[in-house]
Amino acid sequence: MATVRLAALLGSINVGGNRLKMADLRAALEAAGFANVATVTASGNVLFDGDPVHQPDYAARIAEVIKETFGIATFAVVTTREGLLGAVAENPFADDGADNLVHVHFLESKPGAEAFLQLASDHEGRGSERLAPGTAALHIDFVDSAANSKLTGPFLLRRLGCRGTARNIRSIRRIAEAMA
Repeated sequence: MATVRLAALLGSINVGGNRLKMADLRAALEAAGFANVATVTASGNVLFDGDPVHQPDYAARIAEVIKETFGIATFAVVTTREGLLGAVAENPFADDGADNLVHVHFLESKPGAEAFLQLASDHEGRGSERLAPGTAALHIDFVDSAANSKLTGPFLLRRLGCRGTARNIRSIRRIAEAMA
């Protein structure tokens, strides 16, 4: 087994009432057999050692542990450091947008091109955000503020047909740095 540092980006942790102490999360994942567990910031970014071939298995197991231990229904997107940096590199807004406003919305699965077209069409006239599809993500420049955006989780889920969890460019770089 080729062991590398992996990141699990959790959806809806420490937002919307899903409060979870990172020390408790680390302890639960360690008890479940995850190796060398660490967290980065308090918004559900978990680092651990594992075989990248098993990323989907890890994502499902992490969600299961959180549901069983804390009663929080969530999901995880598991990726490598290269996956994080690749998402930043392919983000067309990373060079000209503000690091705190340009986000990568990491997706559970890859929607078809028609889903992205529907999203863009439905979003037209709703806000100043810029959108672009990525390899396994949706790239968003919130331009003014993410707090007042109409690009909510439910809006995106209905158009894309899959859940996602967003991180701004600054956070992604911080996570990738912690993985080095």
